[in-house]
Amino acid sequence: MTNNIEKKPNILPPLFIFTAVVALVVAGSYFAFREQTETIQGQVEVTQYRVSSKVPSRVLKIHVKEGDSVRAGDILVTLESPEVEAKREQADAAVAAAQAIEDKAQAGAREEQIRGARALWEKAKVAVGIMQTSYDRIENLYREGVVTGQRRDEVKAQLDAALADERAAKSQYDMAMNGAQRQDIAAASAQVRRAQGAAHEVNAYERETTLRATQDGEVTEIFPSVGELVGTGAPIMNVAVMQDIWVTFNVREDRLANFAVGRVVQATVPALGEKAYSFAVYYIKDLGSYAAWKATKTTGQYDMKTFEVRCRPVTPIPGMRPGMSVLLKQ
Repeated sequence: MTNNIEKKPNILPPLFIFTAVVALVVAGSYFAFREQTETIQGQVEVTQYRVSSKVPSRVLKIHVKEGDSVRAGDILVTLESPEVEAKREQADAAVAAAQAIEDKAQAGAREEQIRGARALWEKAKVAVGIMQTSYDRIENLYREGVVTGQRRDEVKAQLDAALADERAAKSQYDMAMNGAQRQDIAAASAQVRRAQGAAHEVNAYERETTLRATQDGEVTEIFPSVGELVGTGAPIMNVAVMQDIWVTFNVREDRLANFAVGRVVQATVPALGEKAYSFAVYYIKDLGSYAAWKATKTTGQYDMKTFEVRCRPVTPIPGMRPGMSVLLKQ
């Protein structure tokens, strides 16, 4: 007997396929259009100061190596400068000469000069006495009519000359007793101060031949070698102040609302593991037009600037060093 029963079509496989396609489309749309977590990468920075000299010199000795920790006041480099040594000799000689001039002005005339001036004054006084006696006699004779008026006038002129000589000798003696004038003493003292100022300047240059650390830190770079010449202001080494460390992020302005000054953010330092550390924002600055994100459309978008954001660790982070990356997720 012929089997006339017609088989029904199986719709389950197409249904499963359709359901799977719809599920994939929904899942893809979810992952495609959901808000993505953005990672901002920063870098650890540190304050550094350069050690340099004020005078041209030659490196005599370097007392530290790269990586050494130093304390404020530690000797870092010893320099040699023959020019400074020559200036020291000149300054010392100038001070000695100026001091001698001042001492002479302060001391006044020598004892021999004073005695000589007094002897001349006494001699002039004796001459005045003799001429006064001669004039008195001539005056009496003139009144008696024995001598002429011309003779009396001649003796009177000699008396006046003797008196003038006596006054001149007395002034010379007074000047020897009084010493140098006040202005001369002041000028001599000024010369001494000027020479001492030059000596102080040389002292400052001499101190610059021994370079010391101004702050605690770590030597990061040493540029010259022993025996090399260094010019005025040329850097000799860099010292990092490890206590003053921070992180720099470059943040687009549409993300800047999360970085208000004073706000604490969480970030990881991959070199130190997955642990999150707290950083406090303390500085925000526009990087300028060269760091702007340009809009791709003429409408509906705008150019966005990039800002430099600096953060300090809330608490010291052991092992964190300059150059390490810091990751901040938003």
